[in-house]
Amino acid sequence: MDFFTKLFKDSIAIKILISIITFLFSIMSEAQVNEIPKYKPVDKELHATVAKLDSLYFDAYNKCDMKTQANLYSENLEFFHDKGGLATSKKDILKSIEENICGKVTRTLVKGSLEVYPIHNYGAILMGYHKFHNKLEPNAKSIPSKFIVVWKQNKDNWKITKVISLH
Repeated sequence: MDFFTKLFKDSIAIKILISIITFLFSIMSEAQVNEIPKYKPVDKELHATVAKLDSLYFDAYNKCDMKTQANLYSENLEFFHDKGGLATSKKDILKSIEENICGKVTRTLVKGSLEVYPIHNYGAILMGYHKFHNKLEPNAKSIPSKFIVVWKQNKDNWKITKVISLH
């Protein structure tokens, strides 16, 4: 048995074979990771517009400006929440935010995570990651969560028609 151990331990061919296998594995692994293309805005102006709308909405959200939030929501709003389910009443959604969020929770956007995709003859889809900070639990760790917002454009007027909030 010692003969085989010494043969493989000192064999240059084995070392070369292991190096080749390691190299091929690293190339295959990198190719799989690189299959997902890095996001680049299709329309930089649209990206800037929708990013500004997101900032406007969440500034109102963080400051409990219910009037601005109401103005940005469509009357035909659909709000999908992975924990709370589907809500379709704009009035009930605003009431819930006022009762459960105002003065208790703030949102921060994960820098560089916004992606905006134009939807022909409709508006845009916004996707990204954000964190929520509960003022009642200041030491709780805030974990980034994904969100998707569908914005409908009517001339210069933009409204949120759908929200998908995933935690």
